[in-house]
Amino acid sequence: MTSKQSAGILLYRRLNSGVTLGLEVFLVHPGGPFWKNKDAGVWTIPKGEFTNDEPALDAAVREFREETGVTLKGPFQPLSPIRQKGGKRVYAWASRGDLDPTTLVSNTFELEWPRGSGRTNTYPEVDRGAWFTLADAREYINPAQIPLLEELEETVTTH
Repeated sequence: MTSKQSAGILLYRRLNSGVTLGLEVFLVHPGGPFWKNKDAGVWTIPKGEFTNDEPALDAAVREFREETGVTLKGPFQPLSPIRQKGGKRVYAWASRGDLDPTTLVSNTFELEWPRGSGRTNTYPEVDRGAWFTLADAREYINPAQIPLLEELEETVTTH
């Protein structure tokens, strides 16, 4: 059995805040009824599953587009892969850019909800996106993805 893998993009922008240069990252909140009332620790980089038939970076760009409606052109800086709690391996790239979270357009999925009800509803893959400072992102992002933030901070501030 093949273990699941995802690919995604950690979009960031630089902010001038007085004498220091700050970073903000763009994260998305998963859609659907299970995530509706959850906030801290559930936001994520825009990402999604892919198979070995698709190059990971192509999957990351595709998933970003599917979850936000925005096609990124790069450049893309590879980050070290991480493993999430359920065992899923996540390949990620950092890319500098900007987007307006209010214009987010996400793919949808169907789900029987409530379970066992026989009623199928359509939900967005992500229900919202937002820019976070690195400090705030550490509170809201899936804890397994914190190393992506740390690597971004280390790489961007040293180059």
